[in-house]
Amino acid sequence: MTFRKDFLWGGATAANQYEGAVHEGGAALCTGDVMTNGSHTVRRQVTWKKPDGETGSTPLCFGSPERHLPDGAVPVELDDPKYYYPSHIASDFYHHYKEDIALMAKEGFKCLRFSVKWSRVFPDPEGEPNEEGLRFYEKVVDECLKYGIEPLITLHHYETPLIFAQKCNGWNDRRLVDLFVKYASTLFDRFAGKVKYYLTFNEINLVEAAPYVTAGLIHADPQNIANAAYHQFLASAKTVIRAHESHPDIKVGMMLAFSPCYGLTSDPADQLLASERQNNTLAFSDVMMTGEYPTYKLLDYQRQGIVLPEEAGDQELLKKGVCDFLSFSCYGSATYTTHEDALIGEGNGANGSGQAANPYLKTNAWGWGTDPQCLRIALNIFNNRYHCPLFCVENGIGWNDQVEDGTVHDDYRIDYMRVNIQSMKDAVELDGVDLMGYLYWGCVDMVSNGEGEMAKRYGQIYVDADNHGQGSFKRSVKDSYYWYQKVIASNGEDLK
Repeated sequence: MTFRKDFLWGGATAANQYEGAVHEGGAALCTGDVMTNGSHTVRRQVTWKKPDGETGSTPLCFGSPERHLPDGAVPVELDDPKYYYPSHIASDFYHHYKEDIALMAKEGFKCLRFSVKWSRVFPDPEGEPNEEGLRFYEKVVDECLKYGIEPLITLHHYETPLIFAQKCNGWNDRRLVDLFVKYASTLFDRFAGKVKYYLTFNEINLVEAAPYVTAGLIHADPQNIANAAYHQFLASAKTVIRAHESHPDIKVGMMLAFSPCYGLTSDPADQLLASERQNNTLAFSDVMMTGEYPTYKLLDYQRQGIVLPEEAGDQELLKKGVCDFLSFSCYGSATYTTHEDALIGEGNGANGSGQAANPYLKTNAWGWGTDPQCLRIALNIFNNRYHCPLFCVENGIGWNDQVEDGTVHDDYRIDYMRVNIQSMKDAVELDGVDLMGYLYWGCVDMVSNGEGEMAKRYGQIYVDADNHGQGSFKRSVKDSYYWYQKVIASNGEDLK
């Protein structure tokens, strides 16, 4: 057997894309709750209001060059029918959690990753916890445990409480560090003996690509972005320390968005560009797994005139609070070139940063390429650099699924999963990588983060809802559900 006996097969979700019920149970809004829907061709918007009553929207989303709201504007929910906020209903997990977890259990899940919404637990982050919010998540945890499913909680998955974006420019403010530790500690204590795996910040490195989404920044110049990352590093370190001191059985991991980077050609300039792009990502895991910023990142900050907001004792905290394991998302690879004639606006996520389409990969309607070797390459990079337990907590493919004969025949999803699981198997069997588990992203259909639509479906479980929250929300299983059920039952040996 390639995978260890306690390998954590399962799926992953996020509250802002899946949970819904944003105004129920005493919850307050998070930053994602004032983001509108979008599509492959229309960017999501953040709605805002100025003191004089003027309202509007700005695309502070992934892929947008915008970094600031207008002067005086703060992000708010607007009562205007032209704006639709997909997180408000999402897949309505809030009311369907028992049904969904039962379907996951039947599929054979050993682990479910979900995020807790900080603003549901602490509507007032400086006040007392909301008992109704805590009780909801405790019911989710207990439902998982009833079926022998290990809960894995993400503490912050693009869900900064909206009040922080409104009042202090999000994670630019150091005061969020201790408030986050307070929130995390509340969960550690409440779920003691029930939840032993936590992640601090989802895809922490994407703060540079989407500072509002990841850190609640409504004014995001390079200095503010560096400040936000630094404060999240501190919050993670202090959270790890708190967990280890109070609950020694808890394991706290970091979470990185990762794509192996290739040079498009054998031109050394292409290879150097790919190396630089990859190193910029690994700088974040370096801080969280070694406790230190790499020299090249510090020199880059120095060239930009950025000064980290360091205070006495911070370096000791970062060093002491390194994470117990490294978790990551990996959907495919990224290809870079310095040759302008090869740069295109679509294909494999090309975005103007030197990224180009890889001619050897098949792509879907959103330009995402399927790379059959990306997980093995990623796992070896991490293993050789950090020598720690690894956990693939996001891997999946979005598709415009069509219901035929009452189900979805998603052979394309099965093909994608097959090559990615085989890639993991090779890393474990041939390279000796210490891999904790594999969680398929969006195991139940939910709103896509980048586009804010349901049409880009990832799940093995279909949800009858459209891009505007209309539908029965009935759950039904796709062909990939039965295939993954077989894979889990064989512990990854049967991939036919």
